[in-house]
Amino acid sequence: MSRRGWLLFAAMGVIWGIPYLLIKVADGGVSVPVLVCTRVALGSLLLLPAAVRGGHLRALKGHVGWLAAFTAFEIVVPFALLSNAEKHLPSSTSGLLVAAVPIFSALLAWLTRSGDRLTLIRWAGLAVGLGGVALLAGPGAGRGTAVPVLEVLGTALGYSIGPLIANRKLSHLPPVAVNTVCLGAAALVYAPFAALTWPKHVPSVQVVAALAALGVVCTAAAFLIFFRLIAEVGPARATVITYVNPAVAVALGVLVLGEHLTAAIGVSFVLILGGSVLATRPGSARRTPAAPAPAGPMVAGEGVTRVRSD
Repeated sequence: MSRRGWLLFAAMGVIWGIPYLLIKVADGGVSVPVLVCTRVALGSLLLLPAAVRGGHLRALKGHVGWLAAFTAFEIVVPFALLSNAEKHLPSSTSGLLVAAVPIFSALLAWLTRSGDRLTLIRWAGLAVGLGGVALLAGPGAGRGTAVPVLEVLGTALGYSIGPLIANRKLSHLPPVAVNTVCLGAAALVYAPFAALTWPKHVPSVQVVAALAALGVVCTAAAFLIFFRLIAEVGPARATVITYVNPAVAVALGVLVLGEHLTAAIGVSFVLILGGSVLATRPGSARRTPAAPAPAGPMVAGEGVTRVRSD
């Protein structure tokens, strides 16, 4: 990989590792609807000029149903669940639980009879990864954490369903247009709830900065940088950032927020990431004809981006 490729890779590893920290900060000053609405609205507005300038929006005509489904599973529901869960969970724990996305994706691919078959090694990876999730979500996780843990796991499930929709139904559409419209649609969904829960006083500088960084850096800029990374190193290598983001999330939680790095977190990190690597190893492809498709739309979830590369 070139020096430029490594720089882009490092940038994405950080950019999609910091949202958990930023969400934790923003949660302290605004409601979940305000947080999500601000983030997705900023992301959509910053991407809109590129979508309009290239004339890409016209290509979305006739795909409203699948765009709505993608928006719901990839943005509307997961962003709210994650933001609400982080009111009760450490950001490092949230980042690790979301790292289980490749495990859920492998299970969904198996259940829907798509992709590679599950070999013995991949089954072992699923078991190991789910063991790591169980360790974080088990009795030792602490009282009152069951619902927030389920919310984060719901986020991971949404981040797994979104790519299925994107790769099967939207992969031929311009990524910048898909993300601009879906983020904008999510902003419209949350706008009434954000208006009802708008803070009576101006939030602190830290909260405003966190909201701005989530929209500008972790959404809009991430989109642009990620596609430069794909162009530089290819889609297969680009998605390896999935395994870097959790480490960044844990490190920032400990160093910036003073969260405790417990033995359970350390062991879970190894189990979840190791299980994800094994569960997503290429297996024997099913013998079903498939036409090649260009790289599909970027998935909005942090560090769980998937693009079609077949």
